[in-house]
Amino acid sequence: MAAAVAVTLLFMNGAKLGLTPAYMAPGYETRLFDPSRVHTVDLVLEDWEGFLDTAAEEEYQSCTIVIDGERFSNVGLRVKGNNSRRLTEEYGLDRYSLKVEFDHYTYGSYYGLDKFSLDSSFQDNSYMKTWITYDMMEYMGVPAPLCSYAWVTVNGQPWGLFLAVEEPEEAFVKRNYGRDHGQLYKPDYRSLNDENADVHLRYTDDDFDSYDNIFRHAKFDPTDEDKKRLIEALKILSEGGNLEEAVNVDQVLRYFTVQVFVVNLDSYLGKTGHNYFLYEEDGILSILPWDYNLAFATYSLGMPDPVNDSTLYVNYPINTPASGEIMKKRPLYHNLMKNDAYYAQYHAYFDELIAGYFESGYFENFVSETRELIAPWVEKDPTAFCSYDDFLLGVDTITEFCLLRAESVRGQLEGSIPSTIAAQAEDRSSFVDASSVWLPDLGEIADLKD
Repeated sequence: MAAAVAVTLLFMNGAKLGLTPAYMAPGYETRLFDPSRVHTVDLVLEDWEGFLDTAAEEEYQSCTIVIDGERFSNVGLRVKGNNSRRLTEEYGLDRYSLKVEFDHYTYGSYYGLDKFSLDSSFQDNSYMKTWITYDMMEYMGVPAPLCSYAWVTVNGQPWGLFLAVEEPEEAFVKRNYGRDHGQLYKPDYRSLNDENADVHLRYTDDDFDSYDNIFRHAKFDPTDEDKKRLIEALKILSEGGNLEEAVNVDQVLRYFTVQVFVVNLDSYLGKTGHNYFLYEEDGILSILPWDYNLAFATYSLGMPDPVNDSTLYVNYPINTPASGEIMKKRPLYHNLMKNDAYYAQYHAYFDELIAGYFESGYFENFVSETRELIAPWVEKDPTAFCSYDDFLLGVDTITEFCLLRAESVRGQLEGSIPSTIAAQAEDRSSFVDASSVWLPDLGEIADLKD
């Protein structure tokens, strides 16, 4: 009885004693998401061709999945992606990114994991855009999805090297915020031609329907009280005063440090204003990272008149990372930057990132070790979007881009390079020369034609 009481007290007070609860150190963290090796994932479906034929429907089908030799039955599997899915299909390919949901049909999980995705590295010849960005986010203390490389087979036959990524849902928030977590949303628009003020996190009024692009993408059913809290937080954010009453300022500044560094134009700071998760707890908002296959200035690739000015993007301004028209509609960045203390802290975090992640040599070692880890698998990838030589060139390109970008950011912090769009328009003479970088080498739509 005494032992039972002791165990109960330990369970109830474990956090106070410095012990990590099991749900904040789940088993899947050290299994599938062990980043030191390439894992194996076998998808077992009776009609794989039928599954591919219905990819556009993005509907779940039941399958068996075998992860590193462990079998899990009746798991939900579907194709994921928007433009990536459409373009993959348009060019007659079938290397889709996939979602795997363990609790879609049952209450099962993979050592506590409810859902993960298999990223196909669409428009990413380096196979590393997402891998590097999430590592940078983790380095800066931003809650980010776990990820690892996985060799995917279908019914035992090789399908390719994918990146396994933890999907932000129940397991993710428990791991990062505990069992009594808040609400999680993935704001997204119905049409890019709409105003989409809610996706941009702008307050308009107190009507729940005005924030449909947020609430219909809730990961957990929000109550009316949840909705009122979020709207009140957006109101405080839009007014621009007392921001700490509505925003996890430190976390948001750390997020934007990485977000701006990787020049992700298909994001909250881009024209679309989406591709992020929004976490709300007790009326405080945090922004979480998601979707980086078009980062490192590759969002414009494949457009009718692509912009491949690598020198422009390597020197992309850290203080106004979008036009004034966009900035004024992105209060989570714009209103924080109007506060002198937050602005200074943002610069301090850039200094921390550049000094610790890049100037220390950590980044180059990280990329080198990753290349050594995955190169044999890329070389034999039967569905790869690029050749093995293209992969090697992609790795060299993303490495050079990041190192030159770090050099430019250092110059912007020290004042030797202009750090705003307006100042850069007047004088580019001090820019870091990035003419040796050819952005399409990171991956573009043209690769799909080969």
